Amino acid sequence: MKRVLAVLCCLLLVATACTSGGEAVKLRVLASPELADLGPILDDLRGDTGIALEMDFQAAVNTSTALIPGRASHDLAWLSTDRFFQLEFRRAADKGERPLATTTMVSPVVVAMTSAKAAELRRGKPGGTLSWADLADAAASGSFRFAMAEPATSTSGLTSLIGVATAASGTGAALRLEDVKCDKLRGFRVGHTVTADTSAALADRFAERQDADAIIGYESTLLTLNGSGRLKAPLELVYPRDGIVQADHPILLLDPAKRDAYDKVVSWLRSPETQKKLMERTLRRPITGGVGLDPRLPASIGNSLYFPDDPAVVDRLLADYGDPAGRAPGRVLFVLDFSGSMKGPRIAALRATFAGLSGGPGGGFDRFYRGERLTVLRFGGKVLGDKEFIINGPQDLDALRTFIAADDFDGDTAVWSALGEAYAKAGGYRKAEPGRDVSIVLMTDGESNTGQGIEEFLRAPRDSGVRTYTIRFGEADPAELDRAAKATGGRMVDANSTSLLDAFKEIRGCR
Repeated sequence: MKRVLAVLCCLLLVATACTSGGEAVKLRVLASPELADLGPILDDLRGDTGIALEMDFQAAVNTSTALIPGRASHDLAWLSTDRFFQLEFRRAADKGERPLATTTMVSPVVVAMTSAKAAELRRGKPGGTLSWADLADAAASGSFRFAMAEPATSTSGLTSLIGVATAASGTGAALRLEDVKCDKLRGFRVGHTVTADTSAALADRFAERQDADAIIGYESTLLTLNGSGRLKAPLELVYPRDGIVQADHPILLLDPAKRDAYDKVVSWLRSPETQKKLMERTLRRPITGGVGLDPRLPASIGNSLYFPDDPAVVDRLLADYGDPAGRAPGRVLFVLDFSGSMKGPRIAALRATFAGLSGGPGGGFDRFYRGERLTVLRFGGKVLGDKEFIINGPQDLDALRTFIAADDFDGDTAVWSALGEAYAKAGGYRKAEPGRDVSIVLMTDGESNTGQGIEEFLRAPRDSGVRTYTIRFGEADPAELDRAAKATGGRMVDANSTSLLDAFKEIRGCR
């Protein structure tokens, strides 16, 4: 019996050596670059389970199709989020069965900014809290510059963009195609002055330059940057009140033959002991109950935003957001009714609308942005005045508001003649600058009673690349405005059922 026990002990020692210090089970893992900080945790995993994860760090946005069964060359994938893969999986023709996925930890996308800039932006805000709309408003004015990873190549960058765009839609639901049809992010894009292909590279670039006001990314990355000693002063983390998107760091099983090893890895990672280690060492939030929150992590992070469930939404969003970097800002022609019926509360509403779009209350994502080109035509029975504006600073917005403040009203209303003159101007702009988008916004509160009629306008030649978006106010004919808008590829909004500011915001920047 003693000999048998001795042999068993020897065998046990050999087995232990193979699983703790020797070459036991190796799994190749396609991993998001954000997870490069897991080195010490992976050493513990190997020591406790005998399973070694060989991490292959790649940008998950670019490799989502490689996760589809039959195309994968890795055993597992460990991503910041697999939501992009889920979208690719949904539209893949030969997708087969979706791989098993298990959440391991959570980190929200937030904003870290200098204390001085945070204090500046919070002035006058309800409860001293900031929203994504507040940040977009400041970026559009040129007073807020931020770093964010490139959405086309980085999971953190795309997750950040989806969070901002979801907040911009104002629906409280997942983004739909119609929510990104009108570009609400051009003003926000103005402030995006520092970028990189990954969140780690972005943190390095931000620390080297320190010439931006803020950096947008995963909470864990930003807290780690704060504790690195590379910054002049710690940044203040801001959790926008209109919601955030969270990364849930799932592990995916790509090779079903490795299911036993996968289960061991997942069980070890989700144990309370490991969850506590992950939180303390990487500052990601635990998903297992009973693990007390690290004091460096705020207990409340606000409400979570939904992720889109249509891959076409992400495609459209990336195309829209990428455009401003390589294309000139657009031009909008505002054709505004200054007939006598607009006097009083109606003209006050119009002026308040332009004040809001110029950076006053209510502008947010839809405000005029730095570099934007505007032309305003005031009309009654004829064009009463027109002026071009390029928004480069407060003085240009002041000049715009002054032009809207004119009191030269007219007794007649020549809607279609004024729109015809706007098209003549738009055609000239398009010929002079063919790379610049041009659109028209027509606002009127009454029926046309002089000049050409709608039939004459519709028969006249015009640039088919210029769309008109009409805003009905007061007693204007909705059928005619809707007809003219649709004939040019635009649409009508009825300000009587909402507000003039909301109507302008609804069609702001449409193409």
